[in-house]
Amino acid sequence: MTNVLHCFGESGNAYKAALTLTLCGIDWTPRKVDFFNGATRTPEFRARNVMGEVPVLETGDGEVITQSGVIQQWAAEQSGRLGGETPAERREVLRWQFWDNHKLSSQAGMLRFLMNFLPPEKRPAEVIEFTKGRLQAAYKTLDTALENSDFLVGRSVTLADTACCGYLYYPEPFGFSRADWPNIDRWLSNLQALEGWKHPYDMMPGSPADRA
Repeated sequence: MTNVLHCFGESGNAYKAALTLTLCGIDWTPRKVDFFNGATRTPEFRARNVMGEVPVLETGDGEVITQSGVIQQWAAEQSGRLGGETPAERREVLRWQFWDNHKLSSQAGMLRFLMNFLPPEKRPAEVIEFTKGRLQAAYKTLDTALENSDFLVGRSVTLADTACCGYLYYPEPFGFSRADWPNIDRWLSNLQALEGWKHPYDMMPGSPADRA
């Protein structure tokens, strides 16, 4: 039985899990979740994940693992990769995962949804502008951390990188431009050069073009 990742291409959180599994050398297959037609709100999906969110990983051993950070940790445990080389590095990796979840991905994901996937007449202008400001501070934090480093923790890619990059490859506008942040741009290019890297719309099924 193979590992199955319930996901869809537009989800940056699912991309974190998909990219991590790939870079850890773990075989997996995607199963598209039709989020935009309510699939995560069905009783069948809620029985798999009561939180009603992707990603969900069904392992080859029959375990069901939810939340991108937990899937990332599982992949690192299974493979011995991306978790950090020392106890101090592992704590630093976890620090960046928590920061990303609170300061970067949660807000980038919400802003991208508000700006692109809601009908124009339903887009809350004040919320959008406030969130853009919060994200500018997060981008500055990330750019500063990468000023003299190729990766966020240690000498090579870790879960810190695959967490924090989750939304930053998407083309839809959400207050982020690589050209504005040279250290982030260089770091994203470093990740793109890794064997197995793919854009989220190439790594997982589903994109806005499917609904155009």
